[in-house]
Amino acid sequence: MDHSDHVNLLRNGVVATGGVWADLGAGSGAFTLALAELLGPGGEIHVVDRDSKALRANAEATCRRFPANAVHYRTADFTEALELSQLDGIVMANSLHFQLEQDAVVRLVRGYLRTGGRLLVVEYNINRGNFAVPYPVPYASWERMARAAGFSHTELLGRRPSRFLKEIYSAASW
Repeated sequence: MDHSDHVNLLRNGVVATGGVWADLGAGSGAFTLALAELLGPGGEIHVVDRDSKALRANAEATCRRFPANAVHYRTADFTEALELSQLDGIVMANSLHFQLEQDAVVRLVRGYLRTGGRLLVVEYNINRGNFAVPYPVPYASWERMARAAGFSHTELLGRRPSRFLKEIYSAASW
């Protein structure tokens, strides 16, 4: 996948430019870059990951490609409470499948959203885990998980073939 694939997976979930968003489990920044492009220079992004080296690479890439965006970096574990509130949206791209307690994480993350805020997930649409995706979140499971966490609506945004694991999908819940 390339940058245009990342943008297209998020595009229909980011309904307006600007706003305050978070990218949780952002790693080196493929989806941070996509989010920065979609939000435009008026957007603000809180980028969270446990890996400070990956965050440095994320910051370098984002500053180089989208210098007008306000981006804040935090080395932290998004499964623990963060000082984030009233977000317009959250992106969790390929980060939920590393969590054993997914339901608890989704409930925690939902609390950061303002009324009407959106949670965008990007995950592999597989049922069986492996070393790279230990706890997969196929789309049908995401719909149930989102509903159980209190989201009233979930929409499949897009699908892309995966070279390694069948397909990857994106979904928005609000």
